[in-house]
Amino acid sequence: MQGHVVPKRFYFFIFGTLLALTALTTAMAYVDLGEWNTIVALVIACCKATLVVLFFMHLRWSTGLMRTVLLSALLWLAILIGLTTTDFFSRNWTPVPEGWESSLQRPPAPRSTVGAVREPPLRPDRVARGGDVERAYEYHTVE
Repeated sequence: MQGHVVPKRFYFFIFGTLLALTALTTAMAYVDLGEWNTIVALVIACCKATLVVLFFMHLRWSTGLMRTVLLSALLWLAILIGLTTTDFFSRNWTPVPEGWESSLQRPPAPRSTVGAVREPPLRPDRVARGGDVERAYEYHTVE
């Protein structure tokens, strides 16, 4: 198998480009773009991933079979993301309250004490005699 030779200066250029894209990602984190912040960050991340795959993983100089494998993996990822997205948008989500006022409008429901475990009373006589503190408690339920 014959390999290809790429000059070091080319790798340094790709490395510098990756550093510049990382700095751009960091700079964009401080800019308020609203809903577009995530989209811009993902686009920059995809550009960086493309550079790494093409040049550092040598996909640019590989055979057609490797490109087919990569494209099928990306297609499978797109299918999974698409199915997840359709599931997310097809659910009947419960609305989120506007603020704290909605939870303060009605009093909380009374708690039932049937079957609840009360905190056991401490039996000082067992602790005083040097007994195990864990066994000094009596566990019982409310009937």
